[in-house]
Amino acid sequence: MAREVTQETFAAAWADGALVIDVREAGEYAAGHVPGARLMALRTVPARCGELPTDRPVYVICAGGNRSKSAADWMKPRGIDAYSVTGGTAAWARDGRPIAAGSHEHAA
Repeated sequence: MAREVTQETFAAAWADGALVIDVREAGEYAAGHVPGARLMALRTVPARCGELPTDRPVYVICAGGNRSKSAADWMKPRGIDAYSVTGGTAAWARDGRPIAAGSHEHAA
């Protein structure tokens, strides 16, 4: 089962430069995402999981938390220290935190 972090814990990690992976689709990401989040649509996680580091935490976010849980569940047994962000991007925006818009980035 995916480990989850609260918005407050995630915000602190983000402020410290955490790696954030957004598992929504490109159009959702372009409409608004956590600044610095890298796009890796959920359907591509199995093929692209190898792009992620195994030596530091990875925070996985989506719109509300369901897709990020699925992605983190898939990543964890593959050696990725993945955490699903509770409430997702919707809660991040509701809390008045910064949102970036525009074309997608890829995980690296």
